[in-house]
Formats: sequence, C-alpha cells, structure tokens
Amino acid sequence: MTINKLMARLFVLSVLFLSSCSDDDSTSEPKGDYEDGILISGEGSGASTGSVSFVSNDFMTTENLIYKKVNNTELGTFLQSLAFDGDEAYIIVDNANTVTVVDRLTFEEKGTVTTDLSTPRYMAIVGDKGYVTNWGSTADETDDFIAIVDLNSLSVESTISVGNGPERIIASNGKLYVSHKGAFTNNDVVSVIDIATKNVQEVTLKDKPDELFFNSSGDLVVLSEGRTLFDMDWNVIGNTLGSISTINPSNLTVSSELIFAEGEHPSLMVIDGSTIYYELNGAIYEMADTASALPSTSILTAEGFLYGMAIKNNNIYTLDASFSDVSTLNVYGLASKEKTQTKSVALGASKIYFN
Repeated sequence: MTINKLMARLFVLSVLFLSSCSDDDSTSEPKGDYEDGILISGEGSGASTGSVSFVSNDFMTTENLIYKKVNNTELGTFLQSLAFDGDEAYIIVDNANTVTVVDRLTFEEKGTVTTDLSTPRYMAIVGDKGYVTNWGSTADETDDFIAIVDLNSLSVESTISVGNGPERIIASNGKLYVSHKGAFTNNDVVSVIDIATKNVQEVTLKDKPDELFFNSSGDLVVLSEGRTLFDMDWNVIGNTLGSISTINPSNLTVSSELIFAEGEHPSLMVIDGSTIYYELNGAIYEMADTASALPSTSILTAEGFLYGMAIKNNNIYTLDASFSDVSTLNVYGLASKEKTQTKSVALGASKIYFN
C-alpha cells in the first residue's frame, strides 16, 4: 500500500512538472518572426514593388521584403499605408487597388480585397468593418469615396461619397475623421462622418490637411501643409498658408489655428503624449499640444530626405527615403538629439509602425 501511494505521488508530481515545463515553454515561444519590432512600409517606385521591412526592438535584426519572403509574391506599387486590428495587419496598395490582410507577427497572407477599390490610401477599423479612403480616378475630382469593407468576407459592402482627395482617416466615438489633401489637385477640408447614419459634415481649414490625431484633451489636431502656386510654365507665383489647427469634436468648430509663415510647408506631424512633433524643411520641431504659438527653433535636423517620422521610448525615428535604392532608418535620442542607430530599409520608405 505504501509503495502504491508513493508511486501515485511520483506520477502526480511528474505530471505537474511536465505541465509546468510545457506552460513555461509556451509563454517563452515567440508567436512569429516579426513580433516585438518595428515595421517600415516602403512605397516602391515605378521600377519596383512596394515592400515591408522589419527591424527588431534591440536593432540586432533587420529584414527587408518580408511579405515577399513569406508569401513568395509581390504587393505591387505604391504601398501607401498599413492598418492594424488585433493580430492582423492590413496593407493598402493604391496603384494595385488592393487591401491585403496578413498575420502581423508571421506576415502570412490571410486574404485580399481585390474589387471595388479605386486608388485606396488609408484605413480605419471599427468592429468588423474597415473604412478605406479612395481617391477614385485621378482625372475625376467628384468620384472619391470611403469604402466600407466587411473584414469577415474581405469585400466592399458599400461606399460613402466624399470630397476630393480623402487621405488620412481615424475613428472616435462613432465618427470617422478624414483629411482631404486633395489628391493631385487641392482641398482644404476635414470630413466628419457619422458611422451609423453615413451623414457627412465638413470643416474648412488651410490647404492640404494631412496628418490628424486626437490630443491629450480629446480635441482633433490637424496639420495643413499649404501649397505652392505655379504659373503655366511652372514658375512659383505664390504660396497658400500652412497651419496646425485644433477642432472641437463636439461642435466641429476650430478652437485654435497656428499659422506658418508664407512659403513654409510643414509635414509629418505626430503626437506623443501631450507633445506635438512636426517637420519643416528637414528640421523637426516640438511643442505642447496646448501651445498658443509655433516654436521658433527646431530640436533636430534629420539626415537626408525626411519622408517618415515616429516617436517612441524617448527616441525619434526618421526615414531618409530613396526611390532608386534602399532607404535609411535613423534613430535619434530625444534627450541627446544624437543618432544612435542606422538601418537599411525598404525602397521609398514612408511609414513607421511599432509591432
């Protein structure tokens, strides 16, 4: 009897030990090759496809063309942006008129939206719907729309007509906010769309509104680039003004507008906490999201052709884009303003995402 009890106890302990080992192994196993790192989307060029690069968080690993390596196929040009929902990433390629869904950690393709898109640009996700901005035909300023994609069937179930050149799109409290940069012409509005009713309202800002985020107070902050005016021979004859505008989402009024000097055309705005960062003439500026005036001095001049920017973990990530060779990811310490990392990444690199 004693021996039987001893054997039973040893059996139970061995099961518990193996179960513990199994649990430990499962928690330490990575879910995919592209977990815990940085994804960089590259637009590609007329001669080469768009692509995605991966850089590990410790900067020890860099891998380019990850979608092609995993799926043995190309994405096409031009890869405009990525959107994320849980373990899935959605890759928007405008010239190919596709939205491709992949596992964000393994980059294995799970399906593609291949119909009813027309020059898609950006995507916001609410529940099981994806809302994709579409320029339509670049020769027609009246056919632009938001495609509503059923993410279960990966098909466009309906559309919402909007003004010319819808660009960035974000969602909050049952509404979609869309900046209208104007495609190849010009626009100066942000559309506000009620998701339930599909009713569209517009807020007029300065020319070419692009990046838009909600600040620490819940207000919408929009960067408008302004535009350069040319005559028939492409001589510069003037400029419209750029701005950083703050919109109260409850009544859609512009509560503040910081105006840039004539001829200044800012871009690449990001918000980190309560701080706004933006690019102007290759230099990066910072200011509080409650600031009443634009800063007079920059914090950093980035190397090369600054085409993408992000902020995380007290670092500034910038993309020096090339459309004929690999681009460069540069990382600068926010406190020191010194460059700490340089990595070769995708052709035409334009966006930075933290995976």
